[in-house]
This record gives sequence, C-alpha cells and structure tokens, in this order.
Amino acid sequence: MEENRRSFSQNLRHYLVNPLSLGYLGVVLAVCLWVTIDAISHSSSGDASFAGIWAFLVTAPTSMVFLVAGPAGLIGVPIGALVQAAALGALYRDITERRAHSTGSGVSNA
Repeated sequence: MEENRRSFSQNLRHYLVNPLSLGYLGVVLAVCLWVTIDAISHSSSGDASFAGIWAFLVTAPTSMVFLVAGPAGLIGVPIGALVQAAALGALYRDITERRAHSTGSGVSNA
C-alpha cells in the first residue's frame, strides 16, 4: 500500500487555503488593524483602551494560553489565529469531502 505523505507546509496549506479559514484570518487581521489604530490614536491622550482584548478574544481559546507570559504573550495572537484557522479548515474540508462522497455515490442530502 502506498502511503500518502505530505510535508508540514503542504498540510498547512491544505487546511488554510479555503474560504472559511481565509475569511477567519481576514476577520482576525481586521481586528488587529483596528486594535493598532486604536492604540496609536489613544497613545497621546493618556487614556487607556481595552481594544487590545479583542485580539485575544477573536483568537481564543488558543491565545488565552499565552496570557500568563506577560508582554511576550502577544505571540499568542498569531499562533492562536493559525491554530483556529487550521481547525476551521479541517472542519471545512471534512464537510465538503463528506458532501462530495455522498452525492457521488447517488445519495442525496435533500
């Protein structure tokens, strides 16, 4: 039997390049841009903003593990985004492949 082996980058691409994962990563990027703009605009006023919390919330629960690391915990946002996007990509692939197999064998989902 021939094994289907992929490299890590091929597996990552397989799970990250689909509409659901890319949409999620777009939302995370938009939130991070909003947090950055908010931080820049409030830096001169001396008024604190809780906008930075949204970057952690949108990538939770993975990013919450890194909150105990202090300022170095900001690495949790991109790691959390990639982990969550890969999980969404795996779900998307599973649903689309299952749907393709069931309609290909003559079974209707209607």
